[in-house]
Amino acid sequence: MTHTPESSETVNRRAALGFLGKVGLGAAAFGLGGVASAAPAKNIDVDVLNFALNLEYLEAAFYLAAVGRVAELRRIGGGAEIRLPAGLDQNRGMTFKDGNVQALARDIAEDELQHVKFLSGALGKAAAPRPVIDLSGAFRAAGQAASGGKITGFNPYLNDLFFLHGAFIFEDVGVTAYNGAATLITNPAYLQAAAGILAVEAYHGGAIRTMLYQQRQVSAAAGLYVGQVVQAISNLRGKVGGMKDMGLSDSRGMAVFAPADNNGVAYGRTTREVLNIVYLAPGASRGGFYPNGLTGSIK
Repeated sequence: MTHTPESSETVNRRAALGFLGKVGLGAAAFGLGGVASAAPAKNIDVDVLNFALNLEYLEAAFYLAAVGRVAELRRIGGGAEIRLPAGLDQNRGMTFKDGNVQALARDIAEDELQHVKFLSGALGKAAAPRPVIDLSGAFRAAGQAASGGKITGFNPYLNDLFFLHGAFIFEDVGVTAYNGAATLITNPAYLQAAAGILAVEAYHGGAIRTMLYQQRQVSAAAGLYVGQVVQAISNLRGKVGGMKDMGLSDSRGMAVFAPADNNGVAYGRTTREVLNIVYLAPGASRGGFYPNGLTGSIK
């Protein structure tokens, strides 16, 4: 019998689907009741891969808008609206005053765009279309909720500090989502790939936290200390996302660059907890950054 070797592209795509399916399946299993050993539903790999793609659409939109590259995302995943704050030039992005913050924004923007391309490529025709993404009203609502109504009209693209606050909303969520599924991966190759993705997200989160820690000064626009604003965001995220969160310092006043439990282990979140954060409301099926909900089966 003659055996025809598979192309490296076919093998790589199969590996990608297998790995991402295992990661997403783990998160979905926890999110649907916490039973990791539950039998997988039919086509769950595609469902959870599209869940991940929806989250990457959001992160990519946020960072690409900041650096004037959001038009690149608009060419991927269909023509759904990406709502930007009034006055933000989609071709030029925001005006950075700190070159370090700008360099970080450009680096993360490229990472997130590649995540979208990778997931879309792995799914092929089964890829979920890009949902409507709101980077305007959702940030205003998040700022108001986190501050108890003290901050109105929050726009993460107005200055470097506000941008870091906006980025803080997303980065820890990605880390906790991947960590929530880590124990379900048994194939060493898949585990290594998952560890690599988790590491990149953790690098992003740690860098954002470090820059925020360095800028713990009074924000004249918000009337609050940087640390207080970050803590308010963390409190709101923790309230709807399973109390798995930390601000820039712990109860002892020590700096927190890598949020973790008492064992120094990163927190893990279920898919439902992640949705509670991005929808800005527990139990919701749409709203917040996804005014019409996610596309795909897990929403």
